[in-house]
Amino acid sequence: MKKKLGCLHAHHSNIEYIEQAFQSDEDIELVHFVDPGVLKHVSKGSDDVACKVKEQMEWIVSCDVDAILITCTNYIALLENEVVFNPPIPIIKIDDPIFESICSAQQPQTILFTNPATVEGTMARLHQYAKQHGKSVNLVAEVIEDTFDLIMQGKKEAYNDAVLRTLHTLSAEQNLISVAQLSMVHAARRFEEQTARTIIHPLRSLVECVKKNMSGTL
Repeated sequence: MKKKLGCLHAHHSNIEYIEQAFQSDEDIELVHFVDPGVLKHVSKGSDDVACKVKEQMEWIVSCDVDAILITCTNYIALLENEVVFNPPIPIIKIDDPIFESICSAQQPQTILFTNPATVEGTMARLHQYAKQHGKSVNLVAEVIEDTFDLIMQGKKEAYNDAVLRTLHTLSAEQNLISVAQLSMVHAARRFEEQTARTIIHPLRSLVECVKKNMSGTL
């Protein structure tokens, strides 16, 4: 019997990335939940957004899933404390595998974002992850300005082009490059095809990470 992975997205555009990643996996059934309203409230500075995300997760658990995958780095940053359910189920965060890859690299690195509201929380989690695993990272974060609204408006091609242009601009540097958000994966893959240079992105080892976390339920 297939196990259910509940996927919490901030935008419907993330669904296709996860579907593609798991398309050859016969053991996992994906169940998608989307609510772009959370990001709108984040931009307004609402105080109760973290509570809303926890409520969403409780709703997903009530749908009898075996694990939850959170694909939005902004959602993850809102969860200051680990959420534990009874009975416990794995909570998998989209940036967990990318943190592992970043912390395994030795050379200077640049991590790119399009959503400025995500940077502080993600970087705090990254440095916490590095500390917990006894690693040190030589890393700078950069935001591709005036880009995130494009994907929220459904202007996917314009968004991908903006990310791709930035990757080409940075390619002159020797830094290892990462893209922090799932929405940036398409542009990262295009860049890799055009240059044969590897970009660290959230999907590179996601399936392996999910299976590892769900090993007790699969």
